[in-house]
Amino acid sequence: MAADIGKIASLLEASLDPRQNKQAEQAIKQEEDQKGFSLALLQIVASETYPSTTRLASALFFKNFIRRSWTDEDGNYKLPQDEVVAIKKELIGLMVAVPPSLQTQLGAAISVIADSDFWERWDTLVDDLVSRLTADNPTVNNGVLQVAHSIFRRWRPLFRSDALFTEINHVLSKFSSPFLGLLQNVDQAISQAEGNRTVLQQNFTTLSLMMKLFYDLSCQDLPPVFEENIGAISGLFLKYLNYDNKLLHTDDESESGPQEFVKAGIFEALQLYAQKYEDAFGPHLSQFIQSSWQLLTTIGSDTKYDVLVSKALQFLTSIVKIKQHADTFNSQEVLGQVVENVVLPNLSLRESDVELFEDEPIEYIRRDLEGSDSDTRRRAATDFLRALMEQFESLTTEVVNRYINHYLSENAKDPANNWKSKDTAVYLFSSIAAKGTVTTAKGVLATNTHVNVLDFFQNNIASDLTDNNAHPLLKVDAIKYLYIFRSQLTKGQWQAAFPLLVNHLSSSNYVVYTYAAIAVERVLFMTDDQRQPFISRETVTPLAKELLQHLFLLITKDVKPEKIQENEFLMKAVMRVLIVIRDGVVPIMDTVLKNLINITKVIRHNPSNPRFYYYHFESLGALIRFAAPTQSSALEQALYDPFAEILQTDVQEFQPYIFQLFAALLEANPSGTLSEYYLSLLPPVLTLDLYSSRGNIPALIRLLTAIIPRGAEQIIANKHLESILIIFQKLISSKANEAYGFDLLEAIVGSFPASALEQYFVPMLQIILTRLSSSKTETLTNRFVRFYHFFSARDDKGLGADLFISITDQVQNNVFTPIYTTIILPETQKLSRPYDRKTAVVSFTHTLANSQAFVERYGKKGWGWTCEALLKLLINPPLPQSTDDTIEDRDVEDVGFGVGFTPLNTCRPTPKDPFLEVQDVKAWVGGYLRAKDGETGGRIGRFVSERLSQEGQQALSSVMQA
Repeated sequence: MAADIGKIASLLEASLDPRQNKQAEQAIKQEEDQKGFSLALLQIVASETYPSTTRLASALFFKNFIRRSWTDEDGNYKLPQDEVVAIKKELIGLMVAVPPSLQTQLGAAISVIADSDFWERWDTLVDDLVSRLTADNPTVNNGVLQVAHSIFRRWRPLFRSDALFTEINHVLSKFSSPFLGLLQNVDQAISQAEGNRTVLQQNFTTLSLMMKLFYDLSCQDLPPVFEENIGAISGLFLKYLNYDNKLLHTDDESESGPQEFVKAGIFEALQLYAQKYEDAFGPHLSQFIQSSWQLLTTIGSDTKYDVLVSKALQFLTSIVKIKQHADTFNSQEVLGQVVENVVLPNLSLRESDVELFEDEPIEYIRRDLEGSDSDTRRRAATDFLRALMEQFESLTTEVVNRYINHYLSENAKDPANNWKSKDTAVYLFSSIAAKGTVTTAKGVLATNTHVNVLDFFQNNIASDLTDNNAHPLLKVDAIKYLYIFRSQLTKGQWQAAFPLLVNHLSSSNYVVYTYAAIAVERVLFMTDDQRQPFISRETVTPLAKELLQHLFLLITKDVKPEKIQENEFLMKAVMRVLIVIRDGVVPIMDTVLKNLINITKVIRHNPSNPRFYYYHFESLGALIRFAAPTQSSALEQALYDPFAEILQTDVQEFQPYIFQLFAALLEANPSGTLSEYYLSLLPPVLTLDLYSSRGNIPALIRLLTAIIPRGAEQIIANKHLESILIIFQKLISSKANEAYGFDLLEAIVGSFPASALEQYFVPMLQIILTRLSSSKTETLTNRFVRFYHFFSARDDKGLGADLFISITDQVQNNVFTPIYTTIILPETQKLSRPYDRKTAVVSFTHTLANSQAFVERYGKKGWGWTCEALLKLLINPPLPQSTDDTIEDRDVEDVGFGVGFTPLNTCRPTPKDPFLEVQDVKAWVGGYLRAKDGETGGRIGRFVSERLSQEGQQALSSVMQA
């Protein structure tokens, strides 16, 4: 049945209405299986008869549909071939024709398709783009360039490889000459349209896109065509850096115009060329140094110039790092001019900064924090100053110190009115005092030897932490100073400073209390060289109840879902306190639990800040980890309803977290049984649809593998086993999920009696062996070997090597021999996890002692090879895993937000020792073989002398006699 365009359009319209969007989205999902669904979406995007909101909704849905449905993880198309061909044929022309808001969505879809298909399966694309470029139609050109940028920008972060360079060369061979031709045309069109605002703006938009593409095409290597034309390109860049036309000025002081975007793009390209292609570009650099200097000393302080100023400063920063150009700055006079005319104007507080501080505090914090404000003037000026410091530390320190002292004395004359002078002094000092990058874990690790960080704090900053009349921005400066230089303070100094930070949590100023929370969280994370915390658990636990209540109060000040989630820094502080106090949470568990549940109930209606809810669920994870061993039933009772509600209302962003937390709750329950509580979870968890979301799979498998060992009897009684095996089959067939398939398989085989699984063993193994022969991966091989040992080691539970061999015989007679000799024996030595190696030792030992097949069927060679493999493992016997229960700190930038899976560190599963009774592995092997030798009338001893080399005999004898 073909897709119904009218029906899809009306469902898209309904999806924009908050009252019916959930139902509408579900209904659209059901339409996805109809033939031509994706093309119907494109027709809606293309048609001007539909409202712009419906067209945008369709473009968005198309982008997300392509992300989900273009290819599987093996790169095979999931859509019918005719649909794939039609999409590629229609998409470029459509994107060129639609308005910019729709272009953005279609561009993202093209980028997804290009990731999979470009260039081998879409080798007509560049020709198609080039054929659409025109001599004089900027609207069409902009569409084409937007498409090109959405594809070529993928190269920017990639590592060099032959395949990447083949792709880039394919593009350059077709695109670079037309690109340079268009650049000339645009330049001429601008010259001819000096007085025509509309034409100027269109062509400047083209020029801005071309600057992005110039960067894309150059990001990996210098294109030969650009190198040949470097003089002309430099001339054009210089022209537009110095270009100014009043018709392109914006009236709004905060809105950048086309001129600013073009110049910022030129500076980005210049920075790349200065850093990577100095050999070819070096002769042209000096004119740009002069231009950037001219621009920085004449440009206004309006926020609309911020990005441009930042890019210009970033370019100069890259210049300072090149020795022959850096020498330009190597004099007291020049450095004085640089600081006075470039650094200070961009580092000093402006009215717009103060307004942001007061009116949009969370935005101020995000821009101001280390690394999150790369396009602010302050950050760029600081980086520039630090680059000068790296080259001329002593001279720069001397010059900047004069300005620091000047601003401090200005503040001393009239502290109430001249507080901005002090802010500038503190910023300047921080810029020259810190060396290297500011690390997430410890702040600044090295400082400038020409200044004293702690003296400066004591003499000039510390008073602002205790002075109630100090301006809130100076309080923030003081807290931030402690935060940046936190590694420079001793443990004793932190003991004194910590209470001052905690006091600032009760500030009425949003930025002050948030910075206090940021600093408190980081200090609580810090440890000394012996991994002992700077602020001990004993110090924090008595304060914890009040501290947490206050943090929850700040988080929930405004009850709207988006406001509660706004400030992830407060939630991260909650998480850190819970991690520090560990089981000290038990006496205050009810309060903490109530607050976390209330927050969960509110934010599930509109999950809007992934960082906030990540820390929120980490906090719940910490609570479960440290309280559940003694309070599991209370936690289960309290959390079931809010968690079940999230699953019932299909809050997809939260589902992977909920499954992990349910698993952690069950793992911590000391009873070892499966209550009705978890049995009721089983049917929804076995819904196959849930396993279509890759973000759910790791969490669902963790939950299932926690449920199965405790509830094997009920699972068989309730006829759930086949549903679990279907999930195993789905996972093991996919390269992306094969490891989770084996996790599930090990739980199944380890928990159900062999008799219950008898009819399933052959199909199970058939699926795995088919994958091993047709699409083997390293993970599949490793996990298969690990599974074999898991199975072989459990002959005491009705499994063992002989049963495994008989199952493989049913798949294909004698297939075990090549599997054992070419996969199991060699790959066993590559097992790296201690418990996997221990299982392999037990497996080989049981095979040597108990297997009939290895006595009768595989004779001298099989038994001998197995023994040699065992001896190799015993050269470096697996040691018991360390019981370090430190909770890793995860940089929030590394967390895979969105629909992906984000593991919760606070309640990560702990590896279980499958053979607790085996501690000294070598001694156990010797003891086991001696005992079995006695039981079998000396059979093992005979085999040792018959089937092993002299060297092997000596090695095994030493093990058996140990």
